[in-house]
Amino acid sequence: MPRHVTLFTGQWADLALETLAGKAASWGYDGLELACWGDHFDVQRAVAEDDYCQGRHDLLARHGLKVWSISNHLVGQAVCDRIDERHREILPPHVWGDGEPEGVRQRAAQEMMDTARAAAKLGVDVVNGFTGSSIWHLLYSFPPNTPEIIENGFSDFANRWNPILDVFDEVGVRFGLEVHPTEIAFDISSAARALEAIGHREAFGFNYDPSHFGYQGVDYVAFIDAFGERIYHTHMKDVWWSERATCAGVFGGHTEFGHADRFWDFRSIGRGRIDFEEIIRALNRVGYDGPLSIEWEDGGMDREHGAREACAFVKHVDFAPSAAAFDAAFAKDAQ
Repeated sequence: MPRHVTLFTGQWADLALETLAGKAASWGYDGLELACWGDHFDVQRAVAEDDYCQGRHDLLARHGLKVWSISNHLVGQAVCDRIDERHREILPPHVWGDGEPEGVRQRAAQEMMDTARAAAKLGVDVVNGFTGSSIWHLLYSFPPNTPEIIENGFSDFANRWNPILDVFDEVGVRFGLEVHPTEIAFDISSAARALEAIGHREAFGFNYDPSHFGYQGVDYVAFIDAFGERIYHTHMKDVWWSERATCAGVFGGHTEFGHADRFWDFRSIGRGRIDFEEIIRALNRVGYDGPLSIEWEDGGMDREHGAREACAFVKHVDFAPSAAAFDAAFAKDAQ
C-alpha cells in the first residue's frame, strides 16, 4: 500500500499544534512529524509527565492524524558545533544556559538522550535531527587542512554521539541524521565516513532529504542505493538550481533565500528539479516503507497553498512496489 504522508512541523512552530493539526487534516495529511520546539512536542514534559505523550496522541486523533517520528534538529546541531550567538536563538534556555560553548554542547547531548527517552514514551522509533560539526568551517581547505584535522572532526563526532546513541539503543529508538550542509555528513562521501566513525552501529542512520543534494551536484538517487538499510525516515522536499551561471553560486554569496542572484533555492514539491519518480522507485528497491514526510519550504509561495499541493503531489507520485515480475503471466507455470 502507499506510504503514509506526513507534514514536518518545524516550519510551522509559530502555530499551536491544535491549529496546525486541523489544517493538516484538511489538506489531506495522514499525520505529523512533530518538531521538538514551539508547543508541538516538549521533550522534558514528555520525560517527566506520565500523561503528556498520550495527550499528544489524543490531540492528533481528534483530527484523524497519527505520529510516526519526532525531530530535534535544533538541539542536535549544538552537540558538535562551534557554539556562537546564533545558537542562542535556536536552543531552549535550559540548553543554552550561560552560553559557555562546552557546557552548551554537553547540555545538548543530554537533551538528545532525553529526546530518545521521550520518543520511546511516545511510542515512535525514529528521532530525526542534526549532529552539528566541529569541522564544517574547514570545508574549503585554505589555509590547507591536514588529513589529521579532518579525522579529528570525525573522532569528535563519534566521541560526542556514541554516548547519546547508547541511550537510543537502551530505549529501542534510532536516530536519523538529515544529511545536510553544516552537519558531519553532507554528501555520500561524508555520510560513509560518518558511519565508519561510529562503527556502523545500528542506532545511527539517515533522514533522507534529496533537496540538500541536488544543488550540490550529489547523486540523490545513488544515496538511496548506497545507504538503503540506513534510511530510517524520509523528507520530501524540492529544490531548484539554475542551468546557467549566476551571480551567487553554490555557496550563496551571503544572499538571503529568494534573492534573484542565487544559484539555488528551495521550492514547493513538484516545482523544483528533483525527480521524485526516481526517488520512489529507489525507495521501493531498498524496501523503505516508512512515512514520506513533507518538509515544506518555498519563500515565494503562500505556505498553506504549498502544503496542500505538496500533499496531493506526494500521494500522486507514490506507489507500492510490484509483488511479481511484470512478465510473470507469460511463464509456463502461469498457464
